[in-house]
Amino acid sequence: MHTAIYRRQALFTFFLLTGLAVASWVTRTPAIRDQLQVSIAEMGLILFSISVGAMTGILSSGKLVRHWGTRPVIRTGMLLLLLGLGVMAAGLSWTLTLLVALGLMLFGLGIGVGEIALNIEGAEVERITHQPTLAMLHAGFSLGTFLGGIMGIGLTSIAFPVTWHVALTALAGVPVVLWGLRAIPAGVGAESVPQSGLRPKTSQPLKPWRDVQLMCISLIVLGMALAEGSATDWIPILMVDEHQFSAATGSMIYTGFAGMMALGRFSGHYFLERYSRVSVVRASALLGVIGIGTVIFADHPYIAAAAVLFWGLGTSLGFPLAISAAGDTGNSNHATARVSIVATAGYVAFLAGPPLLGFLGEHYSLRHALLVVLFLVGLGFFLARAVSTRA
Repeated sequence: MHTAIYRRQALFTFFLLTGLAVASWVTRTPAIRDQLQVSIAEMGLILFSISVGAMTGILSSGKLVRHWGTRPVIRTGMLLLLLGLGVMAAGLSWTLTLLVALGLMLFGLGIGVGEIALNIEGAEVERITHQPTLAMLHAGFSLGTFLGGIMGIGLTSIAFPVTWHVALTALAGVPVVLWGLRAIPAGVGAESVPQSGLRPKTSQPLKPWRDVQLMCISLIVLGMALAEGSATDWIPILMVDEHQFSAATGSMIYTGFAGMMALGRFSGHYFLERYSRVSVVRASALLGVIGIGTVIFADHPYIAAAAVLFWGLGTSLGFPLAISAAGDTGNSNHATARVSIVATAGYVAFLAGPPLLGFLGEHYSLRHALLVVLFLVGLGFFLARAVSTRA
């Protein structure tokens, strides 16, 4: 059990670092846009470079884990994430938009490769300990974005150069990654490496398109992850451009979102002990619909800002609970593959969805583009039964 606790602490640290890394540039997106002198559509194109990297990482991560195990994949993903921040800082220093885009592509590649492996590792720890681990791990990501958001607010208020902010975040992450890797055992998730405690390889390959429950779980995580990702990428700019807040206040509002995400995930264990997973997912989706819908339709800026808190609380548990459901439903021989598929759907939505919203926002406004997010989160309310082991 001591080893499992050590693994859980290391995984929590990796999620925390990822959140800090995301917030280090998300809270500074208005400054980045101004430094590069680009439009909303051009900013969406820059953010689309994350999608290119993330899609490459996402599509390859499951195969890499099956071949090498989670440990080397996590190591590669985390180091690519930090390298991407370094390249991005260099691009901002020299005002080279293409170099910033390259850095974000490496950043997305690192997230795509590493995060799916982290979720597979987390699902294995959850199975060993019989405790709802994934919600707590994702709380680490939200806590990281919250702390990073506070840092971003402070640095924005003193006009600290965004270049140095991003660069120092990358440098600070290196020793953290090297420390955490010591807790991750070799061979987890690797089909070619016998490992006690792992489920045996099955001769019947998983065909996800024939698994209705798995497809419903994937739709739930797609909507919840898109809601989280769109908030992460666009809340600061949305609040500045459409609700006339200052850049510092826009970052503060995003930090409130991240704080509510962290609160929801840290309290997830409490609610799961008292209510079913289906009920928790339904309540989360309902709160998300209320928050996102109010942001879209409210004209008063402070009402919209307050609604962001409901947005964060409502979408906090959908992603981790869907991944937990993927791991403990269906054929147990396919648990790793099921987690990989659902995590892939989530990270595709989290990383690739927001840039597409940027293109919609250029033509219809960001608020109207969020109608897509509102629909998908609402769909999660009706599909919530899929996360039950009895579905």
